[in-house]
Amino acid sequence: MDLPIFHLDFLNNRMLIAIIAILHVVINHSMAVGGIPLVAYLEWKSLKTGNEAWNALAYRVLSTFFIVTTTVGAMTGVGIWLSAALVNPYAIGSLLRVFFWTWFTEWLVFVTEVVLIMTYYLTWKRWVGERKRAHVKLGFGLALASWATMALIVSILAFMMDPGAWRSDRTLFSGMFNPVYLPQLAFRTPLAMVMAGAAALPIVLRATEAGSTTRSDAVRAVSRWMLAWTVPCALGGYWYARVIPSAMGANVPVALLTQALANWAHVAMYVLAGAAAGIAAVAAWGAYRPRSVPRPVLLVPALLAFMLIGTFERVREFVRKPYAIADYLYSNGIRKDDYAILQRDGLLTHATYTSVRTITAENELEAGREVFSLACTRCHTVD
Repeated sequence: MDLPIFHLDFLNNRMLIAIIAILHVVINHSMAVGGIPLVAYLEWKSLKTGNEAWNALAYRVLSTFFIVTTTVGAMTGVGIWLSAALVNPYAIGSLLRVFFWTWFTEWLVFVTEVVLIMTYYLTWKRWVGERKRAHVKLGFGLALASWATMALIVSILAFMMDPGAWRSDRTLFSGMFNPVYLPQLAFRTPLAMVMAGAAALPIVLRATEAGSTTRSDAVRAVSRWMLAWTVPCALGGYWYARVIPSAMGANVPVALLTQALANWAHVAMYVLAGAAAGIAAVAAWGAYRPRSVPRPVLLVPALLAFMLIGTFERVREFVRKPYAIADYLYSNGIRKDDYAILQRDGLLTHATYTSVRTITAENELEAGREVFSLACTRCHTVD
């Protein structure tokens, strides 16, 4: 307990992280991890068919994705580090000690990704003719770098749910390749591809003329892209759900809604399943009858996909409770191994930043306030 406590009343510490993190994940998954492969695919179609319309559309989609990822995406990425270090420095510090080399590697991959996306975007109109083929290869190389960045981070997110063999051997390899890692990666990868298509459809509407062949072809291509990834996404989601620790699975009803509404969790599950089916239905409609899809309907997959990923991230974070790192660190920053000592001596005895050491009748209210601040404010507010 050697770091001061940051507490954000009303909004809550967890909500601060959630707002920043969910916005970052929405942008990262839809416009980088999934978005860049989609753009590279559209550019490849232009090269293969000789149709310049595909090239123009791919550039329009890339321009939007590039601007959003390098502004809001970049700021929220930094914001996750800032907010996590502010709210729960013990958790982020513990993860850094375990995954130092993973994060170092991720940083190298991320820098490579930044260089590649700058090169990819700025050379689009220069690398033409014979150089176009090299530009397409650059796009797929960028897609691989974007995916690798996510793949490294997912190992850390999965570790927080189930450290696996790391509990006994404390090795980086065991920490990275924990029981939840590959299933979560198998789910997030196709999910990002579906989200990319959902995010691209509104851009298609802006970039093409109503009733044109270009629009119908573009809607068909993007919809088929989404449809191709729906089955892998469903299979990955099923695999992921199967490996979630049973104790965490019991928290899902509350994670979906609240403690008071936990009995309605089955309704929430139906709503989420309906949203996923809605995305698949619009994708199928666009894939087979693109001209008949109304413009407002093409906006629906993006709205539903962003709602689903937001819910998924909330549930993933919430089900770990009472842990920040399963079986190792509680949500309030207290290590599981230290709990017996604190239970014996009292929390205030070992707290660096507290105005109360010994509880008396005169200071018990202040002592309670200090205990709440130290032990509860990571998750709770007083209003």
